[in-house]
Amino acid sequence: MQTIAAVLDAPGAARPYAASAPLRLATLDLAPPGPRELLVRIEAAGLCHSDLSVVDGNRLRPVPMALGHEACATVVAAGSAVTRFAAGDRVVLAFLPACGECVACVSGQGWLCAAGAAANGRGELLGGGRRLSECGHDVHHHLGVSAFAGHAVIDERSAVKIPGDIAPEIAALFGCAVLTGVGAVFNSAQLRPGESIALWGLGGVGLAALLGALAAGGEPVLAIDPVAEKRELALALGARAAAHPDDAEAMIRAETGGAGVQVAIESAGSGKVLAEAYRLAARGGRVVTVGLPNPADPFTIPAVSLVAEAKTVIGSYMGSAIPARDVPRYIALWRAGRLPVERLLTAVRPMSEINAALDDLASGAAVRQILLP
Repeated sequence: MQTIAAVLDAPGAARPYAASAPLRLATLDLAPPGPRELLVRIEAAGLCHSDLSVVDGNRLRPVPMALGHEACATVVAAGSAVTRFAAGDRVVLAFLPACGECVACVSGQGWLCAAGAAANGRGELLGGGRRLSECGHDVHHHLGVSAFAGHAVIDERSAVKIPGDIAPEIAALFGCAVLTGVGAVFNSAQLRPGESIALWGLGGVGLAALLGALAAGGEPVLAIDPVAEKRELALALGARAAAHPDDAEAMIRAETGGAGVQVAIESAGSGKVLAEAYRLAARGGRVVTVGLPNPADPFTIPAVSLVAEAKTVIGSYMGSAIPARDVPRYIALWRAGRLPVERLLTAVRPMSEINAALDDLASGAAVRQILLP
């Protein structure tokens, strides 16, 4: 069959993207699903900084590539060996398929699956190869999903079944923003009630982490971002205080009696910001980094402080999540009113506006935009 998808031919286009149009909508050939794969109809896809980082060249990926990794979809057909899904199932797509067999997977750390990471790096599905092509030439998959499209073929291990009554534009958020941000708080930092926490970077992931911090009972919950509108949203969501990065230290010292925060979460994707979060963590504090900086961006700290101050730096990929476990858990919290993720939604736009949506993301004007095929 054929599908229309947003394809990146080369990274590094100049802004504004509405003029340079780095993503083009192309009609691609889509091969049928293999034995452990699903053909899905994309209902809604979220635009994330991880997509932008491929477009601007900060995260180099093989091209041409059909982008998009955060989505809600409906299963159209299942491969011959699939037993957990059937046509008509509503699913959230997860951007790291876990093989279930490697050391990381069998030890309960599927987010560290080497096979899944390698397949993503090659722009392939977990089972090997690509299912997208144009005029006989392969088009690479983005993180096993390629969700900026009408249809996609994915590995079954990239899908999590969800109830069918959730609006697609809300359900899509659970595939990356919520899974990563809330997971960074619950799984990576393991925030305990009453612990102080500060969050650097208030994009979709950072604000989802803020919601997670509030749900976990963090006190106080502090927010840092250069964009005033995002700071205002953080306060409206329940943050105790919010500050511009230039004023972050004064805010944190005032709110913690000078001690620093017990948990610091960085989702800005900057080594410099991560170093600042580390510096403003309390003795014995836990510093969690979620952002994806340019691979050449260094992170520098005084080495002695790791011992003398007993701080811990924790890398959090995909929120250290097990999607099949955590997506239903976070949906339950949303239903209970404890994770109002719908408030992170800035706009719902047609896929034809994807390049303009990239501009709004890059400028900080948007938190989460949902694209409809």
